[in-house]
Amino acid sequence: MSKKKITFEDAMKQLEEIVTELEAGDPPLEKAIQQFEEGMELVRICSKKLEEIENKITILLQKNDGTVEEEAWEPHEPSTSS
Repeated sequence: MSKKKITFEDAMKQLEEIVTELEAGDPPLEKAIQQFEEGMELVRICSKKLEEIENKITILLQKNDGTVEEEAWEPHEPSTSS
């Protein structure tokens, strides 16, 4: 699956797997660097997708006169289910 076409959920899952692997042991330096680079790319993808969603929500909340509804959408912290 191309990183550009990956879903937010799949990117988060891959990112969690990378973090778990890095925290679990002492990978060789080259592998750790590769995982870090992949993780950073996944973070950029997730960030971009969240920004796109936030922009879409803002547009949906706009009134006909161009102002935003008083109850604007606020992002929340993801729950950590371990």
